Amino acid sequence: MSSSLSIAASGLQQFQTEINVIGNNMANVDTTGFKDARMNFEDAFSQAVSGANGQVGNGVSTASITSNFNQGTLASTGRQTDLAVSGNGFFLVKNPADGSEYLTRDGSFTVDINGYLTTADGLRVQGYSDAALSTPGDVKIDATVLNPTAGATLNSYTIGSGGTVQVTLSDGKTYTRGQVLLQTVKDPGMLRNAGGNLYSNYVAAGMSAPAASGTNGVGVIQASSLESSNVDLTNEMTNLITAQRAFEANSKMVTTTDEILQDLVNLKR
Repeated sequence: MSSSLSIAASGLQQFQTEINVIGNNMANVDTTGFKDARMNFEDAFSQAVSGANGQVGNGVSTASITSNFNQGTLASTGRQTDLAVSGNGFFLVKNPADGSEYLTRDGSFTVDINGYLTTADGLRVQGYSDAALSTPGDVKIDATVLNPTAGATLNSYTIGSGGTVQVTLSDGKTYTRGQVLLQTVKDPGMLRNAGGNLYSNYVAAGMSAPAASGTNGVGVIQASSLESSNVDLTNEMTNLITAQRAFEANSKMVTTTDEILQDLVNLKR
């Protein structure tokens, strides 16, 4: 009889976890570049029934929690530092404090006081850091140029669909300052959420060499756009109802087992 209690308890634990996963998806329905997650179940180890040709399961456990990397809707923002990826690929960003790197689909970037293109948390976007598009590093938007006019300052800039940064100086000179590059991974399922719309564990996921927009299997950078969350609220509500009913059924199993045990105790009186 205790087996039915442990089986029911495993169901309660796992369906509570699934409800947590669904809740997190729904909470991030408006999070830029968010990828929804799904919980995958597996049956627990079964034991043979004495004197019978068969086995009885010992409940359920979590096989994995996987992220769905299907692309969300791309929406135009009109903000020149907002970037989205149409197709495969991630932006690579680096923490200047400790050198740690992460992947992200959230392209809501800004330019800091030093001219670096950064995330909201100050991580620097990676790509080509020079006008010749040959030196990998932090993408920077400033007036650095070969043979500049004396005293020329940054007047304006644009980031094109290929991720190239075009700068116009106060003397009218226009040139390419750098380029945002993209990365792909062989197995996105190996990526780990690091918070802040960032992914770590990219080495195990098989991260590729950096590539320019639209080359080597990476998607195309869409300027002045952002990728919306790919959470489907209708689907999440359906999953929530199913998980809730399964939780209630396992709870009823606990109650039923308790009643049977109480009847057995009463038989001894």
